[in-house]
Amino acid sequence: MADKPSRALVLYGDGLARFVKPSHTHLHSLASKASCGFLTLPNAPPSESEDERIVREFALLLDAYEAYSNTSGSTTKQERGEKSSITISERFMGMKAAIVTNNPSLKSFGTKLGFSVLPNDGFIKSSDEAQADHPVDFVASELLKLLGFQEGKTVELSQYDLVFVHVEAGEVNVKNDEAIADDVEYFNALVGGIMHIGKPGSEISLRLHLSVVMSYGSTSEKDDPNLSVSMSNDDKKSNLSKLVPRQSYTMKGEVPRKDVRHHCPMLLAQSQYAVTRKDMAETFSFKDFKEHGGNLVIPADRFLHEVAFKLWKAPKYGA
Repeated sequence: MADKPSRALVLYGDGLARFVKPSHTHLHSLASKASCGFLTLPNAPPSESEDERIVREFALLLDAYEAYSNTSGSTTKQERGEKSSITISERFMGMKAAIVTNNPSLKSFGTKLGFSVLPNDGFIKSSDEAQADHPVDFVASELLKLLGFQEGKTVELSQYDLVFVHVEAGEVNVKNDEAIADDVEYFNALVGGIMHIGKPGSEISLRLHLSVVMSYGSTSEKDDPNLSVSMSNDDKKSNLSKLVPRQSYTMKGEVPRKDVRHHCPMLLAQSQYAVTRKDMAETFSFKDFKEHGGNLVIPADRFLHEVAFKLWKAPKYGA
């Protein structure tokens, strides 16, 4: 445990996990230094639109699904004369949080939860000609400034405790029968820029808690049969399978969760110098995380509680 509260940067590649290639060296470098694992989601409602999926999965990451349900449902708390939702500051001991996104629905939902909302392209527009050759490095620097990290130093009072950066899969092209998303290149470069500024052993690295989350977006088990965190058929046939207890990600307290999507979980890598434990994963991939990841599997709605603990804004969740 650190002797001072951390400040958290969450880089969220929404729908980008399936486009990660061996050439995305910054993502793989992070995985080799981080603690890696999975965040499970519930199954998507039928006929869910892409915009609805984006907001719903973000709400789950924040353990704010009730607020999402009240927003999307026909009968809201506002209509019943009740307070619509508790802000993130109220839930987590005065936490100051911002979300960086260009998605209009996510901007609206973030505002509802008490986030300061910043446009993703605003950093690029604010850069001058001096940063024109390295815009991603400039964005990385500006994001860290929001957390009080500037010129290799940590400012005592920061504008935010938590900054959540949402990058969604934009245009997807097919080249040599392979799907390629341009936004994963930007995301990979942004991870590299953050890692370069917060080098291990630096003053920033001691206080910066970096989480990189990448999801598969809209998916189905039939489309991705090999991306499951549940017990394999061979394991189920073993005589010892009946002795295996329910995995914790399938439980909420002492009650089994009714709806757990075992396939296509979010991929999670977390790193903070001298705080997080390095595991045996070497690449940012489902296979490597499943075989060598140290974080194993937790429900997505526990993610923010884990991060808030590092910020001294919540009690420890789990072991």
